[in-house]
Amino acid sequence: MAFATTVPARALAVGLLGVSFGIGWPAFNAMIAGIVRGRLRTQYFGVNFALVNLGIGLGGVVSGFLTDVSRPGTFTAIFLADAGCVLVPVALLLGPLRAVAGRPEQAAAGEAPGSGYLAILRRPSVLWVTALTFLSSFVGYGQMEAGFPAFARQVSEVSTRTIGLAFAANTAVIVLLQFLVLRRIDGRRRTRVFLVLVGLWVAAWSLLGTTGLVAGTLAAAAGVVVFHVLFGLGETLLQPTVPAIVNDLASDRDRGRYNAVSAMAFQVGAIAAPVTAGWLLDRRLAGVFVGMLVVCLGLVALLALALERVVPPAANDVPVREVPPAVSATR
Repeated sequence: MAFATTVPARALAVGLLGVSFGIGWPAFNAMIAGIVRGRLRTQYFGVNFALVNLGIGLGGVVSGFLTDVSRPGTFTAIFLADAGCVLVPVALLLGPLRAVAGRPEQAAAGEAPGSGYLAILRRPSVLWVTALTFLSSFVGYGQMEAGFPAFARQVSEVSTRTIGLAFAANTAVIVLLQFLVLRRIDGRRRTRVFLVLVGLWVAAWSLLGTTGLVAGTLAAAAGVVVFHVLFGLGETLLQPTVPAIVNDLASDRDRGRYNAVSAMAFQVGAIAAPVTAGWLLDRRLAGVFVGMLVVCLGLVALLALALERVVPPAANDVPVREVPPAVSATR
């Protein structure tokens, strides 16, 4: 990335980043789930998300101060510094974390081997959570990174500075409120927590849609910022729940594949989102764009309720006292 001066070189660099995420994300979640078990998984994934956003926020601030589009060398320096920073987790993984959450024991004679991807997807609970992950990514992160800034500039007619402020507000909400949210959702059904997320995101996208009615005004700018406040609050509910459900459904031997399926669904949603947003907004169909997202969020709510009917109680963080006797006897 630091020395790419042609489109093919840049494409190769970004492709390598994509490969690294495709390998690293499932592996990291699988490793963490092998260390942290039970209800602590919800807490850990939430804390991890807050720290990731803190890193993103600090990285954005630092790069914003140090880079200058009139001096390409500043970008080269930042990219080389990024490459150097990557050596830190490499050292941790080869050092103190080398023996943590190692390979699962091989199947004993006569014991069934690990499940393949098709067998995993045939499980109703996995199928529902995979669909839930895809749609959440499509209406969530994919549109936040592509549809939101396009809508804010083209329809709401706010400045790029306002958009930057909105992203800063999003990061602040996540970093400041994630721990409070974790305390509030501890011991509650993860699928019900997801329904609260749906309500917040419906409110957020609906608010953004109304900013188009007062385009170019202070009210539009305020609405764009509040959109990201509501969206960020929803994110604090998303990250502690879905990864925990996925890893509670998986056995130690299949954990990597379960996380790979979840990561694939997320990435497909993130790819489909900008294509859809670009097509609709290019044709001045802003109302259709927002309406589509609200309808999709309604589908997310239905998927969450469907998942609640098939997911094991333990994976849904259902307190033992709520588990029906018939279910308890079969576990």
